Amino acid sequence: MAPPASPAPIAAGHGTVAAQHRTPYATALKAHAGRSWLRLNVPGHAGDPDPFGHLAALVGDAPLRLDFPPLLEGIDLGTGSPLEEAQSLAAEAWGARRTWFLTNGASQGNQIASLVAPALGRTLVVQRSVHSSVIDGLVLSGLAARFVAPSVDPVQGIAHGITADDLAEALAEQPDTAAAYVVTPSYFGAVADVRALADTAHAAGVPLFVDEAWGSHFGFHPDLPSGALAQGADLVVSSTHKLGGSLTQSAMLHLGHGPFADRLEPLIDRAFRMVQSTSASALLAASLDVARAALVGNKEAIGASVAAADRVRGAIRRLGRFSLVSDTFDRFGDVVAADPLRIAVDTRAGGISGHEARTLLARDHQVLVEVATDAAVVAVIGAGAAPDTDRFIEALHCLPAHPAPSTERDLPRLWLPTPGPARMTARQAFLSPSCAVPAEKAVGMIAADTLAAYPPGIPNVLPGEVITEQVVGFLQRTAAAPNGYVRGAIDADVSRLRVVDPGTPVNS
Repeated sequence: MAPPASPAPIAAGHGTVAAQHRTPYATALKAHAGRSWLRLNVPGHAGDPDPFGHLAALVGDAPLRLDFPPLLEGIDLGTGSPLEEAQSLAAEAWGARRTWFLTNGASQGNQIASLVAPALGRTLVVQRSVHSSVIDGLVLSGLAARFVAPSVDPVQGIAHGITADDLAEALAEQPDTAAAYVVTPSYFGAVADVRALADTAHAAGVPLFVDEAWGSHFGFHPDLPSGALAQGADLVVSSTHKLGGSLTQSAMLHLGHGPFADRLEPLIDRAFRMVQSTSASALLAASLDVARAALVGNKEAIGASVAAADRVRGAIRRLGRFSLVSDTFDRFGDVVAADPLRIAVDTRAGGISGHEARTLLARDHQVLVEVATDAAVVAVIGAGAAPDTDRFIEALHCLPAHPAPSTERDLPRLWLPTPGPARMTARQAFLSPSCAVPAEKAVGMIAADTLAAYPPGIPNVLPGEVITEQVVGFLQRTAAAPNGYVRGAIDADVSRLRVVDPGTPVNS
């Protein structure tokens, strides 16, 4: 079926400078907190740091005084409230038709997207390397999934993205598709061709949903890639706290101006109310308001952040011990750009694993990086942040070096396990009778849980998939690594797995 006619494209703009400097919700919240209230409502600390000194000692006085519940006149109640105005300004800044503030992270946005998709079809065409919250959404929605494998760097053992041709092939094989779901940028900063992906999805009559959790800052400086909305995406999940400068766990969901907006908007609004807490944090919402104003109005600071990341990359290339993962992106047809605020360092080239490097950087140098793999560490610089780049470069090059391969050709190939075939939908497997069995006995059985090496949280096992020996080995190796963690595992060492009871009927 062809999609409905698309309205004339609306350029993604950041709105008028004067309007975007305003922070209506944060300003109203501060004014409200400045009044002399006798607070006989929740939260129980009543905004009073005196009797709750233990909290004040932890976070300071101001967060307590700003910590108000929802449903306040002049703050978030009624048409045209400061909260509604703040969300409208955010929509204008990102070029969205409408924006929702999320206080349970981008995971909440992925769940909302999965919940509305069944209104459009029966199957979600999904990039296999999506975040585990998308799979959680499949459990909630009951949708079937047709997965599209991303390109994989065999040297680094990391997944990138998918091409428009990959997506077109999957859509042609799946006539009952509800939507196409992709993730970009990747955890390592690889950016996909969203314009081509959107055009491909629309040609097949379906919307494009984009998990742009790591790209909330895109489009706010000339040196940054364009955001997914500006390239035709229909629904975009934005983890604003990651590099956009808001508080941890705050995020946004953006609805585009495309041909599916009229159908999606009321569905999203209802799904949002279903999964949003009735005690949503005012602090998190206010941080989204001020982060938006800073992204729009602080281009000079964002440019300085990009320059800082460039200095690190330049020093790494000049010193020669380590290499940069992004320098190999041009080998992959699905990667069209790189996020300059992500610094992915190939540590194996310098004689140390990524896991050991991350551990020693934190323990010996008090330097925290975002994630480590066997081969690399990823450092991120928030848009507007001004880190001590010399300290990072020095700490990195103080790490011990073990005997290293002399050339890239000599490096052992890392691998991501090939998933087993799907025998049930994620929801069917999750709700079926299940039991825990030793990991070695789980091979050949159907998984009841989502298991994901974390971070980045990309699922390696999905509910309904057959568990393979390769997958078990990968997850146990991840769990045994320094800082290793497998989300969804029963035991920290992945010694047992939860499987669907063998007698349960499965799909043919």
